Amino acid sequence: MPALSVIKYGDPILRRKTAPVAAVTDATRHREDMLETMYEESGMGLAANQVGLDMNFMVTDISHVEEDEYPRMFVNPEIVDREGSTDLEEGCLSVPEIRATITRAEKVLLHYQDEDGADREDWFDGLLSRVIQHEVDHLNGILFTDYLTPAKRGLINKRLAEIAATGAPSTGIIL
Repeated sequence: MPALSVIKYGDPILRRKTAPVAAVTDATRHREDMLETMYEESGMGLAANQVGLDMNFMVTDISHVEEDEYPRMFVNPEIVDREGSTDLEEGCLSVPEIRATITRAEKVLLHYQDEDGADREDWFDGLLSRVIQHEVDHLNGILFTDYLTPAKRGLINKRLAEIAATGAPSTGIIL
């Protein structure tokens, strides 16, 4: 069983901008539980508000896909620049069994604090860039389904209502 429960679509915390983290140690005390929860749920990233924490931080780990990667924690992340464009299918632990092709920047320049509290600004590309963008959206109250056209959104409205009511849709869908 995961260390923490993943909040599902419909919970108001997923639609609010998270509060800034004043002391990085406030976030680091949740790091391992968040990573464990993300692994148990087969995720690549997890934002604090997805486990009910009103804190502006996230964890990522794509090492199962990219050899040189490792678990990371980003505190108070802010995307300050974007380059390029790429389409890729996405899903979300808070919106189970719904996947859709989403257009995102190919590269992002991220300003953040690392788990030691150091201010950093780094470019990220590829899959990690996508995961970062997805999780930063979460921290700002945005879900990947917000990028869907009204027609595609109409195809999943019933499933979203089911997730809000029961935590899971009656059937999955890939758009």
